[in-house]
Amino acid sequence: MPRFGGVALRTLLSFFLAAILSAPAWADVPSAHSAQPGTLNYVEGQAVIGSRTLDSKSIGVAEMRTGQTLTTDAGKAEVLLTPGVFLRIGNNSSVRMISPSITDTEIGVDRGHAMIEVAEIHPENDLLINEDGATTRLLKTGLYDFDQNHGVLRVFDGKAAVTDNAGHTTVKGGREVSFTANRLKATKFDKKAYFEDDLYRWSSLRSAYEAEANVDAAGAYYAEGSGPWGPGWWGADWYWDPWFDSFAYIPGD
Repeated sequence: MPRFGGVALRTLLSFFLAAILSAPAWADVPSAHSAQPGTLNYVEGQAVIGSRTLDSKSIGVAEMRTGQTLTTDAGKAEVLLTPGVFLRIGNNSSVRMISPSITDTEIGVDRGHAMIEVAEIHPENDLLINEDGATTRLLKTGLYDFDQNHGVLRVFDGKAAVTDNAGHTTVKGGREVSFTANRLKATKFDKKAYFEDDLYRWSSLRSAYEAEANVDAAGAYYAEGSGPWGPGWWGADWYWDPWFDSFAYIPGD
């Protein structure tokens, strides 16, 4: 079974100390700017935010603001939400930013397929996803699959609370819920049946790259200056890694 759904990122956190002790200080680190919820972190193929075409130069710069929609054709995109939470959007999909607040983050999956990897979440975070008239609140670290093509939420790992006009249910790892059924009911599904899914495989690869970038950035930012709290370090957050040309998440511990 692939080491995915936050597992890769959390596993590599144990290597941070080694990276910190061995990494050289960066002489030419650019002024790192923290990413806001909605910041584009990776794109390939055809994708737009509103009418703005996205390409490699948009990474770390383009943002989904309130009411804006990111749409893909033959393309995929990765968007940062709260620190430690990645939204990944598949081909022929459309995702709308409802609220980019750091404490109240809400998006809508209007078309296609999206996955969310949660490597870290706090009680202060309110992560909401709207799909097919239902609202899903993400409660734990894990991997969440929002398949609007089939009106289904699958929880590979983690825990989510789902509410619609018909009721409320809790969905744990290894269970799914259909938004097209008469009532919300969590049922088991076979995780392995989706390991070859296009977006799952792409998300797994992105997760592995992010894990490498996290270790790389951790060594650089922690080692910068005279001690672990040297210049450039401001606590758990997104940090720009110029070598990976994307943001990496470094936890506070």
